[in-house]
Amino acid sequence: MYKIPANTLFIGQNLIYVPECHSTNSLLSELNDSSQLPEGSVVITDSQTAGRGQRGNTWEAEPGMNITFSLLLRPVFLQAKDQFQLNMAISLAIVDALRKFVSNGIKLKWPNDIYINDFKIGGILIENQLKGSALSSSIVGIGLNINQQQFSSPIASSLYHFTGIAHDLNHVFQDIVAFLEAEYLDLRAGKSMILKERYINALYRFNENHHYESEGENFQGLISDIDEQGRLCIETQGRSRVFSFKEVKFL
Repeated sequence: MYKIPANTLFIGQNLIYVPECHSTNSLLSELNDSSQLPEGSVVITDSQTAGRGQRGNTWEAEPGMNITFSLLLRPVFLQAKDQFQLNMAISLAIVDALRKFVSNGIKLKWPNDIYINDFKIGGILIENQLKGSALSSSIVGIGLNINQQQFSSPIASSLYHFTGIAHDLNHVFQDIVAFLEAEYLDLRAGKSMILKERYINALYRFNENHHYESEGENFQGLISDIDEQGRLCIETQGRSRVFSFKEVKFL
């Protein structure tokens, strides 16, 4: 079903397809542990039985209707303190790919969700390995709802809902990996400041006044920035507050 990309140098050139697995991130990690896989290796499946999101959240996806894969990268050029730059590059690649199908409303909900308008259509889970103060390898898990039409969550949606047509999963996958490679090479070339500017401009609720919750406190503020550690900066009551993953809830 999925073909080796004709438009990339290394991402997806080692393509491992399995009809079903527990988790593409876990499977790719196991395969890489048993025999060192080349950078750009991809594990892709029609069905995950134990898909994971950020901090152990589960990922709901109907078998055969969506795109679920994991990618092995070796970003040894990145210091551990700069690891969120990889998240930015991956996120922007997905936005770029989806804009071929939906021109408006595609946003990045910090830290790892893909939105169209106010609906979640995908997510990213990056698991990094360190060697000293730098990254040695990263497994990038990507799940995108493409053709699924029914969801248990009221905020979940799919590309189908916004285009009204079913999409060839392999064609969408080919587009995604091409953009992934382009953004990753830009990151490797030192273009992190350009990536950050684009990432902030693509942020869901950027520079808009909304309600949030942190440690039981409800407050109103606007997202103004992402700091060097990838933390979310929200302006509220005349001051800037900074939040790490799971420290703030969008209301």
